[in-house]
Amino acid sequence: MSGETNLARLLAAMTPALQPGRFVFATLPHGAATPASITPVMSFREAEGLTVILSEEAATQASLEGIFPSRMITLEVHSSLEAVGFLAAITRHLAAAGIGVNPVSAFYHDHLFVPAERAEEAMRLLTELSAAAREGRA
Repeated sequence: MSGETNLARLLAAMTPALQPGRFVFATLPHGAATPASITPVMSFREAEGLTVILSEEAATQASLEGIFPSRMITLEVHSSLEAVGFLAAITRHLAAAGIGVNPVSAFYHDHLFVPAERAEEAMRLLTELSAAAREGRA
């Protein structure tokens, strides 16, 4: 399964789903063991260390300094990793409302981490964007 690549179909078919809980971004230095008590929703090795996205509660329990308290919105459409412009359209739409977003692409879906206090607004904007695409206005 390679996923959808057509931008118009992606925008029209996507359904944003707000995931429960709050998430934060944290980092561990190279060579540091990942605490056994955490199960990150994402990890990525960078030159500076290991970035993890995990629940705010798990970060606190593991004594990790978490930043960017956020909510995760999953875009419920199987987007191809080769799709052109999908996340650009999404982030541009949220940016127009002054909402910062940290997107993460996984095999089946794209996930957006948005400021926790603006999650409901982001959901409304994404739902409107998808409706506009279905009506041919996006």
